[in-house]
Amino acid sequence: MDFPEFFCYVSILACLFPIMVNSIGINYGQIANNLPSPEDAVPLVKSIGATKVKLYDADPRVLKAFANTDVEFMVGLGNEYLDKMRDPTNAQAWVKENVQPHLPATKITSIFVGNEVLTLNDTSLSDCLLPAMQSVHAALLNLGLDKQVTVTTTHSLAILQTSYPSSAGAFREDLMDPLCETLNFHQKTGSPFLINAYPYFAYKGNPEQVPLDFVLFQPNQGVTDPQTHLDYDNMLYAQIDAVYSALASLGYKKLPVHISETGWPSKGDEDEAGATPENAEKYNGNLIKLMSGKTGTPMRPNSDLNIYIFALFNENMKPGPTSERNYGLFKPDGTPAYPLGITPNNVVGRNTTVGGGSFGNAVTNPYYPMSSSTGYMSISSTRQRYQLLGHVLLMVPLLMIKTLV
Repeated sequence: MDFPEFFCYVSILACLFPIMVNSIGINYGQIANNLPSPEDAVPLVKSIGATKVKLYDADPRVLKAFANTDVEFMVGLGNEYLDKMRDPTNAQAWVKENVQPHLPATKITSIFVGNEVLTLNDTSLSDCLLPAMQSVHAALLNLGLDKQVTVTTTHSLAILQTSYPSSAGAFREDLMDPLCETLNFHQKTGSPFLINAYPYFAYKGNPEQVPLDFVLFQPNQGVTDPQTHLDYDNMLYAQIDAVYSALASLGYKKLPVHISETGWPSKGDEDEAGATPENAEKYNGNLIKLMSGKTGTPMRPNSDLNIYIFALFNENMKPGPTSERNYGLFKPDGTPAYPLGITPNNVVGRNTTVGGGSFGNAVTNPYYPMSSSTGYMSISSTRQRYQLLGHVLLMVPLLMIKTLV
């Protein structure tokens, strides 16, 4: 496709994605050899109303392309850099080369140091995480940038030991020491707690028992938390509130939670249940509608939802199953992978029937063991990996699932 035709497609996106959503973010991965230039990605990001972009590195081509667009950027330092970043001199050199030159034209607001490090069971990485975060923050402080750029890291939901009900959310005991160290860092520096959450894997792992409507934000009976009596009509919000509960149990009630990745693939292998354009359209389209309502989760109704959809483009060079290469809202030629079906007349909030990188952004094939003592599906850290990154999800208990189908 040539560029005139490319921009012709972009010009009709207002019909496909006509609503502007102030809080929506998008993950910009680049594990592909056929993507449009960063300059051509700018109108695509704006066409879906995204005002925030999560970049898996600090690609200067992308950061320059988005200069003076008012789009906020979160840039990343991959796990392979953690050991090097423990040295404050290296951290300051990296910030001076990769962040400072782009400010203030490009609105870089955050640096995430490492991807899901604590659940990789690699002490050589986890031991480096906090020192690396501290060194990067110190570099920002030395350069006078700490007021505009925060430092954080991303986590898999595998950091949770207990996830149901949401009010009983609790972190894994074996991760408590390094986790609390990073939580103290967040509290001191004012940076958010980032979680990658994929309800898609709940359905993929148990398509016969997990109600599809519950994970796609479609009308359903929902579930009620027996402790708080709060009603949940979608899995993502239940996952978010489980994290809030886990944080509160450790005394971090005011720490903001951002969903740094969530999404649904539009294509998959034969054994990847639910990976269709129709389901991807429902998940991402309904999620954007919910976010446009400017309401929070049942447990935190007044908190802003900061959610980054995965991903901007389909990425043809990602390893793993077919789904890994088909999370994009757009195909590489700039055409929509599927319509989100959003119009100004069907924007909804929580009170409606809809419901309430270059360093590796692959997902994993989770394992969901049965707990004989509770009869619930529980979180496991035993997972096959395609890259050094993974996502584990909150599962609705089987007893509750049976009431939904």
